[in-house]
Amino acid sequence: MSGKRVSEGAGCITWWGFSPARDLLSPVRLEEDFNVLLVGSGDPRHILKTISVLQNQQSLHVWVIEDKMEVVARQLLLLYLALMPKETMGNNEKTEVFLEVFGNGEIRSQTEETLRRAASQLTLSVTETLEKATHPSLNTTLLKFKERDELARIFKLWIQPRPSSSSSECAAPVLMSKAWDYRVRQHLGTRYDSKKNCFDWDLKMKLHEKGCGVINKQQYTQWRERGLAFEMREGVYQTTNPSLLSSRVFCQVRGKVSYTGYWGDIVSSPYLSFGIETDDKSLLRTQNGQHVKTAQDISVANVQELFHSLSSRRGCPITSHCLTHRENKTVAVYETVLKSPSDLVHLNGISVTFLPSDSLYKLPDKLKYSHFFNTIYFSASCVHQLGPTMRQIAAPDAVLVVELAKYILDLTKEQVAGFAEKVVSIALEAEFEPWRDGKSDDVHAVFIPQRK
Repeated sequence: MSGKRVSEGAGCITWWGFSPARDLLSPVRLEEDFNVLLVGSGDPRHILKTISVLQNQQSLHVWVIEDKMEVVARQLLLLYLALMPKETMGNNEKTEVFLEVFGNGEIRSQTEETLRRAASQLTLSVTETLEKATHPSLNTTLLKFKERDELARIFKLWIQPRPSSSSSECAAPVLMSKAWDYRVRQHLGTRYDSKKNCFDWDLKMKLHEKGCGVINKQQYTQWRERGLAFEMREGVYQTTNPSLLSSRVFCQVRGKVSYTGYWGDIVSSPYLSFGIETDDKSLLRTQNGQHVKTAQDISVANVQELFHSLSSRRGCPITSHCLTHRENKTVAVYETVLKSPSDLVHLNGISVTFLPSDSLYKLPDKLKYSHFFNTIYFSASCVHQLGPTMRQIAAPDAVLVVELAKYILDLTKEQVAGFAEKVVSIALEAEFEPWRDGKSDDVHAVFIPQRK
């Protein structure tokens, strides 16, 4: 494999993380009001997981920094889906739609309709809300105007009708089936003709060896071949999922050229986020050396449980749909069709705010963020941005969590170990030290501020 192709498997944009959902407040829970900074997390898995373990009296305020607006748009979409009230979409259906949008390059037509309606409302949310967010968990008011314009542009692209892979329409030039196959060919090179053997090797000798035995061969192969990770019911999955398309600039003889396509992970899989860990040990049961349940089954169970936890923190949205007659204790009533993000489920004590992509180095200069964050999270792709100024925004008892490279499959064992050592070195230079009592493992490294 050429050096150029080594990094191609992980892609150049993070649609999902390379680690399971993590409770970012564990093991310290001394505060009642938590502030968490996520840098490059890629998806809302940690947000949903952390909300699920909060005590009723605790509040959580999450601040998100991503370097690409396509990722911000997708996080907003996934949070929107997660917050849809059960009166609009039942928990089971919402789980299926969420995972479909999350991990499938091609989706069902009815899922596309849900996505387009969400994009339409999110467009209005980012363009018409200047000072106060339409929903506390979808707060984009701190983004720059050009970033919000970019979000609106992305959402409008999602709203446009797209052809299916069996269609001859040319309204949308990018078909996921072709974009995906291009990436697979680019990654495998001369090994493309024996691609199934390559997929099997990556599954058995890498993912299974790393403890991901629940990832099923048939499902993993289908995802590697065509980008379809979650097929939970009979249906036609042929409509391009626009939330997984983005632009990439290539340098060519005639100058820089931008191409729209699928530029995310094609090797590690979206099963990592919700599908390889569970508190329900019955889902990890084996029979004759084979797992009875699959990563898809575990993903469904985990996401359903996360959505159930959201329901338990359900508050009253500030709209005309909420009827609050204290005398007869009338509960919230929703129309079947959401009119705006303000009609989504409001979570008591929860807020999610998206910060400008260049804000990480500016936060230490703002008094508001001085020793502010209880937990700071860096993804593997953003750890190089960790510097000494992070001490200024970290609370005295803060925890720094850094994603490691265990599940980036194109790296050798030596490279993975070298990355972990580099993370420790970077953290020490930033005046953080390994937390011996924390939950460091080979997936995340945990640090605390150095004691002076």
